[in-house]
Amino acid sequence: MPIPEDVTGEEIDKDVRQELQSLPKTLAEDVARNLVMVARLIDEDPEGAYGYSRVALRLASRVAAVREAAGFAAYASQKYSEALAEFRAARRMTGNVDLWPVMADCERGLGRPEKALDMAGAPEVHKLDKAGQVEMRLVAAGARRDMDQLDAAIVTLQSPELASHSIQPWTARLRYAYADALLVVGREAEAREWFAKAVEADRDGSTDASDRLAELDGVEFTDALDESEHDETDKETGAAKDGAEAPSAATEKAETEAAARADDDTAADDAAEVEEETVAESGAKAEGESDED
Repeated sequence: MPIPEDVTGEEIDKDVRQELQSLPKTLAEDVARNLVMVARLIDEDPEGAYGYSRVALRLASRVAAVREAAGFAAYASQKYSEALAEFRAARRMTGNVDLWPVMADCERGLGRPEKALDMAGAPEVHKLDKAGQVEMRLVAAGARRDMDQLDAAIVTLQSPELASHSIQPWTARLRYAYADALLVVGREAEAREWFAKAVEADRDGSTDASDRLAELDGVEFTDALDESEHDETDKETGAAKDGAEAPSAATEKAETEAAARADDDTAADDAAEVEEETVAESGAKAEGESDED
């Protein structure tokens, strides 16, 4: 797959670069450049990112960072079975538990929420850092919702991290998930409160909490560009309509002349008919006189 010339491979994380040092230099550079493309595209073009991850995987399948990147690219493309296999491989190589929550979410994606809940209660969870534990809580709540255990999902999200006034990278997503769960069970007033709190914490726009809040408040947004386009279309339509209803002077003149010609033709036809009738009467009269003689 083509890679832009400005991508050198030096853009990757230093830990990943260190892992790639086990490869020959030229190969390491090729792998690094493909990993950079994965990182660039994974949010906007998951399928494109997936394609570059497969190239990197073909070149260096024994590098844990490559297996992890391939897993995330597959996950973003909703290829959950493949993602889970790559995450497991990366975990075997490193012994790291950081991928435990996303592995559990793959189980959800595969329609196995019970398996995700089992993983939420596994000893590995206690080895996760705070961010990982919050992520695991979000996955567990999602699994509860998959199983229509809506009240249990709400309880799962109730935690010290949710109640904390401290803003952390996970705060907006946690508050958003809680608000959404409340809304599903009809607790609209509480849901509005937590969507508002999610907006306060969502400094980088990672959620659509502001839109959800506006929707609850009955606010409708109009795209100014679309409205302008509609106005232009209306003007053009109106102009065309006006043109159809108000013919030009030239058109009126042509129509008048055509009508005059039609009247002249009609008059000529009438005169011809009168002349024919006169001739016919004269002929009949002459025949009558001849008979008398």
